[in-house]
Amino acid sequence: MAAGASSRYGRSKLLVPMPGNQGTLLDRAIRLGRILSPDVRVVHGARYPLIRFRCREQPSLWVESPDWRAGLSASLQAGLESVGPAAQGVFILLADQPRLGESALHALAQAARALPRMPIAADYDGRPGVPAYLPRALWPGIMALEGDQGAGKLLAEAGATKVEIPGVHEDVDTVEDWLVLRDRLSQTGPTAR
Repeated sequence: MAAGASSRYGRSKLLVPMPGNQGTLLDRAIRLGRILSPDVRVVHGARYPLIRFRCREQPSLWVESPDWRAGLSASLQAGLESVGPAAQGVFILLADQPRLGESALHALAQAARALPRMPIAADYDGRPGVPAYLPRALWPGIMALEGDQGAGKLLAEAGATKVEIPGVHEDVDTVEDWLVLRDRLSQTGPTAR
């Protein structure tokens, strides 16, 4: 999910450079997405095509969210509409969480493949959130969302299995957030814990 305007950041946070010549924040998100699936799609809206041309890593598909200004629900819906009828589910990953634990993402992917009808989500102090696996049974509810709603409430109502994923609380919303995370990434690398 990379369609937002980064209004709290003040410019496109997706294009901020990662420490160590690792490309941009969006490049990192695409690499993390490949842990979950070889078919990585980036849902875009604001500042496209600039983000596409500044991105070193290229996803399998760039998916336009024409109503991206309407909020997160529009981006989720655009992403789901891009998936064919054979898919049993999708993984959702945000572009602004560069310190996600890679081994935990591998475990999330394995669990979803073992139980493709079961929703699985990162544990946010007892609440489910992203990264998450959304089985097809949840898609009608997602298609009915409006505004800046994500899938968290639907995941909770469906009794999603919650998994610990290091780094979920370390997202980039403001320049200050990024400065703190950049320092941590510079000291430890993106996958060190």
